[in-house]
Amino acid sequence: MSMMGPPGGMNLWRNLRADKSVVNSELPKGILWRILQFARPHRRLILAFLVVTIFDSMIVVVNPLLTRHLIDGGILGHRLSLVWQLAGAMAAVAVLDTLVLGLAARYLSARIGEGLIFDLRTAVFAHVQRQSLAFFTRTQTGALVSRLNTDVIGAQRAFTSTLTNTLGNLISVVVVGIALFALSWQVTLACLMLFPVLWLTSRWVGGQMADLSRRQMDGNAAMGAVMTERFNVGGAMLLKLFGRRADEDALYAAKADVMRVLGVKVATLTGVFVAVMSLVPALATAVAYGVGGWLVLDGHASIGTLTALAALMLRLLTPLQSLSNVRVDVMTALVSFDRVFEILDLPSLVQEKADAVAIPAGDSSVRFRHVAFTYPSADEVSLASLQSVARTEAHDGRSVLVDIDFHAAPGELVALVGPSGAGKTTITHLLARLYDASEGAVVVGGVDVRDASLESLEAAVGYVTQDAYMFHDTIRVNLAYARPDATDDELWASLKAAQVAELVERLPDGLDTVIGDRGYRLSGGERQRLAIARLLLKAPRIVVLDEATAHLDSESEAAVQRALEAALVGRTSLVIAHRLSTIRNADQILVVDDGRIVQRGTHEELLASGGLYADLHRTQFRD
Repeated sequence: MSMMGPPGGMNLWRNLRADKSVVNSELPKGILWRILQFARPHRRLILAFLVVTIFDSMIVVVNPLLTRHLIDGGILGHRLSLVWQLAGAMAAVAVLDTLVLGLAARYLSARIGEGLIFDLRTAVFAHVQRQSLAFFTRTQTGALVSRLNTDVIGAQRAFTSTLTNTLGNLISVVVVGIALFALSWQVTLACLMLFPVLWLTSRWVGGQMADLSRRQMDGNAAMGAVMTERFNVGGAMLLKLFGRRADEDALYAAKADVMRVLGVKVATLTGVFVAVMSLVPALATAVAYGVGGWLVLDGHASIGTLTALAALMLRLLTPLQSLSNVRVDVMTALVSFDRVFEILDLPSLVQEKADAVAIPAGDSSVRFRHVAFTYPSADEVSLASLQSVARTEAHDGRSVLVDIDFHAAPGELVALVGPSGAGKTTITHLLARLYDASEGAVVVGGVDVRDASLESLEAAVGYVTQDAYMFHDTIRVNLAYARPDATDDELWASLKAAQVAELVERLPDGLDTVIGDRGYRLSGGERQRLAIARLLLKAPRIVVLDEATAHLDSESEAAVQRALEAALVGRTSLVIAHRLSTIRNADQILVVDDGRIVQRGTHEELLASGGLYADLHRTQFRD
């Protein structure tokens, strides 16, 4: 919905009337059953919670009835002993209600709510971790994080506040209603004539609030996505380098303005509802005293009965108010559950087969058999609600790799060269099964990667990208990510092999030095050598280097090249390189252009045959 500015006066009310609830049509069938199944592990706690809630709701009538007897039999009957007895009973009921049942309900509610939050968060996190790389290229991080925070907490409320209020208030209404009719059916019927106003107001407000609730969740996710992208080091640096502060302010202000307008609508609707909810109890109390007073004067009721009627009427109005608003609470909770289930229901494009086999430990060969690849569309890999705008990438709908066919024997070094955007990185992504080939097969160790267990494939293939990612943590943690059980000696050995040990030794905290968000406290070359050390610590049988030395100066590059030459002995290697000098000794060079292998051979063979490789070499070494 487009928001051009803050609506005011009648425009706001016209907008409120125009907003139609879409929740009933959007929520999938069977969601209630699915929620109950998700809550199944907590069924014993929920049962205990319900029992406590039932008892807590039933004693709501005890004190008004005790008050009736205290006035009629004790005060008006001039029986002081009865007054003390009933007053003591009222105090005991208050202690039981507040300190025993109240605290028990809070404890059980917290156990259920926090347990459900834990289950939902861990389930969503584990599911997202298993999504293909395509999912993360399409999804805004802030929107995804919002599902793990805001929506999960909203779903949790369904089993704490919403469940408690609905059940407790329903029981209270039944018990109090019976007591009211028993004391005076005339007063009860007179007061109940006001309650259709509550129901009609709730029905109208509920239809508006359900849709507004979903739109507020989407709006919060959109604002979170903007902040997540702009507040990390890379986003902040980009902003400062390009000086787009005003534009960024305007972008965030536009998203915040949507939330402001939605907030005004929600506040207005809530105000209407609260006003009606406050008016009805006041009118009902007046009716109770008016009709009840007439009955007292007419001799059909006692003063104690009138007092009990007024007290019970107030205790009836509160749960009735909550029940009249329960539709809003329930629909909001269902929307939260639905948004969480959207993530859990999103299948990964890369899935491990039930009968997956491990890649043999002794075979490190790589074979691409007539592989073609087309990037999946946005609808195949993500949700529209996780993307701020609909996007269509240039790769969508056409093949980016065509008939890629080559073989790398164990221990061979195969280099991929060619223009930017030719498809070199995509080839290595298929080897690591970050994507699945559209046609043909990628075979590692004699096993199609689609038939291999993900654990064995991840153990077999090591990867160093051009922009190596580091966690905002210590050097030790970032290195041990490759091998959590590595000893300090092994960590230092990998650092020495990557020519970065001297740097770490000079740091005040050594291995325990925190390197900042994405490792930005290190230079590009230092960060790259740390990534190479992490690869060496993993010691995979197959190594992929995607411009791994691109950020190094000449001296560091030469040192790392020597380390890599020693580390790659006996391992199959795929190396993407723009500097042709670094791959002169490759066993096989594949020249990739426009998604196809247009040339292959050794350095000398390709220079002799001319073509694209010779052109690239001539350009780089023209001087």
